[in-house]
Amino acid sequence: MINVNEWAEVRRLHFGEHLGVKTIARRLGLARNTVRSAIRSTGPPKYERKPRGSAVDGYEPRIRELLAEHPEMPASVIAERVGWARGATVFRQRVAELRPLYALQEPYQRTEYRPGELAQWDLWFPPMDIPVGPGMTARLPVLVGALGYSRVSGGEMIPSRMSEDLIAGMWACIQRFGAVPRGAVWDNESGIGRRVAGKLRLTEPFARFCGLLGMKPILLRPAFPEGKGVVERDNEYYETSFLPGRTFTSVADFNAQFHTWLDERANVRMHRTLRCRPSQRLAADRAAMMPLPPIHVDTTHRFAVRLPRDHFIRFGTCDYSVHPKAVGRMVDVRVDLTSVVATLNGDDVARHARCLAPHQTISDEVHIAARDALRKHHHHVPTLAVDVEVRDLASYDRIFAVATA
Repeated sequence: MINVNEWAEVRRLHFGEHLGVKTIARRLGLARNTVRSAIRSTGPPKYERKPRGSAVDGYEPRIRELLAEHPEMPASVIAERVGWARGATVFRQRVAELRPLYALQEPYQRTEYRPGELAQWDLWFPPMDIPVGPGMTARLPVLVGALGYSRVSGGEMIPSRMSEDLIAGMWACIQRFGAVPRGAVWDNESGIGRRVAGKLRLTEPFARFCGLLGMKPILLRPAFPEGKGVVERDNEYYETSFLPGRTFTSVADFNAQFHTWLDERANVRMHRTLRCRPSQRLAADRAAMMPLPPIHVDTTHRFAVRLPRDHFIRFGTCDYSVHPKAVGRMVDVRVDLTSVVATLNGDDVARHARCLAPHQTISDEVHIAARDALRKHHHHVPTLAVDVEVRDLASYDRIFAVATA
């Protein structure tokens, strides 16, 4: 068998210099039939080894039968059913080759987003300990969002996965976007909602939030990460490009660094899929989105509680002091991402920074001083201006006939 160089030379001599078969054979020292084959061929010669048989070949009919009945049957179970007692690797490879013939995979179309159409939302959990109190750290979620058309990203570290905190994080991102996307894509996050028997069930705070903004909620079916691939890929990008080499002193410090990095790096980089910068598409996205609502969007936790005598209220696992003048009365409590506020008839009776460290007691010195003053008032016993007779002890001796020496 001639090699590629000889094949090329034969064809050059025949088609380029118009030499005959005998002349070419004599010049190159090749057999005439070899020269004729090279001239007639449509491609260069290539060595092809005759495939050798495999020990699995004899088991293939039975493997096909099992896959036809149970396409998802594991290869280890198939090996047991057909009596395979040799190496597992070659058997698994054969099963992997045959399985697609019986278990057809659902294809996905490439998604194209229209300007202003939707934003994808997700939770990113940075593997970093954030200081949240004296000597205490925690790993907190970051709510991240990405506009489908422009790929502009936003994010906010939040204290918990409760509905109100998720909504507060979304609202912070939407305000940074400068407009409201027409649809919000979420997976089955417990604080947002879930699909039950194919029906959409939103949590009350999220339904109220979407109604206030006029935004359409879109909840994906379970096990469908491809439905929000834009924000999923962003999470990987944050992990490899934002976190390395950074340290954070607080949640506020994390958010400040993250916002700066998004504005100066992530949203102005050359996007590999778009082949342009996300910031260059943002104007078109905003023009097609809905304007921010002219009314106040309340994203706080709200509840009312009768203040107990110890004048502390609990939110999460932490206790916050309230002015003791409200003891026994109903106080309204509002909690946002950074503060805890209690009011009585519209007047503030407590205002604290929200504590993210678990099981802490947060006291205000004014509240403690007022409590001590009230306790002193209630426990004060007035002195009576009355002379009290002091009895002579000898009278007791006479009464009980106690002998004296």
